[in-house]
Amino acid sequence: MSQELEYNKPWILQRADPYVYKHTDGTYYFTASIPAYDGIVLRHSDTLAGLKDAEEVRVWQKHDKGIMSEHIWAPELHYLDGKWYIYYAGGDIDDVWAIRPYILECADQDPMTGNWVEKGKMTRAEEDEFSFEAFSLDGTVFENRGKHYYIWAEKVGVGKQISNLYIAEMENPCKLKTVQVLLTTPDYDWERIGFWVNEGPAVIHHDGKIYMTYSASETGAAYCMGMLSISEDADLLDPAMWKKERYPVLETNAEKGIYGPGHNSFTEDEQGNPIMVYHARTEEKIEGNPLYNPNRHAMLMKLTWGEDGRPVFKY
Repeated sequence: MSQELEYNKPWILQRADPYVYKHTDGTYYFTASIPAYDGIVLRHSDTLAGLKDAEEVRVWQKHDKGIMSEHIWAPELHYLDGKWYIYYAGGDIDDVWAIRPYILECADQDPMTGNWVEKGKMTRAEEDEFSFEAFSLDGTVFENRGKHYYIWAEKVGVGKQISNLYIAEMENPCKLKTVQVLLTTPDYDWERIGFWVNEGPAVIHHDGKIYMTYSASETGAAYCMGMLSISEDADLLDPAMWKKERYPVLETNAEKGIYGPGHNSFTEDEQGNPIMVYHARTEEKIEGNPLYNPNRHAMLMKLTWGEDGRPVFKY
């Protein structure tokens, strides 16, 4: 029996930072942060709707000690150069906030049953002395004009620190080719609630332009989405070429019962229509530390395009 998609309602419960990848054969894959933050799970289906009840397979378990032993966050599944890759972040049980970006590789055809090999931390370019030295997470990969790029969040400064977003071209799936470029820092009041945060980048192409959404502020009801855009023909490593929106493109809507929408990814339905996958809460007040409250649920949104070609995010 075919399932109907419901939009802007809890779709897959207690799955934060949701990521959906539609493979070249039409198969849909889903991964996300799980409440225990202790490993990486995948599910797959022939249909987008089918992911909701698809069996979940744990393809990797955190280490007992050392790096990758705590806070396993925001996995993304990509297919590059004929192999599968999962990009994710992890901490160290002896220093739980020593979050860094790591990579798994699978050379087998089926990522659900294949052998996943640890490739270690993302490698920066030789002349780059800064990337991945501090709290770094939420790496995403996208292609433009035959080149692959990596965008990630990294904290700088002292005290509570500031989470910025950086971009670099990739030499291969595990190494950057160019020195990091600062894309966006929390400039505006809506990016500075609780913490000064830009994180969770996601990229979608449309009509010759690239749109990069990201998430801002602390992970409760203040969490929201901003956006940058650039021409596909521009120099993506020139930060002056990117245009940043002054206001959030998606935020809490109490009437709809959607609180703290963010950390999204983009996919498409079986007909090729763009779909945004994001997480949000259904309650405004959170019991305990928001980071360890499990009730961030994966949701779906129909994406449309405005007359100006820009994506329209509407509940």
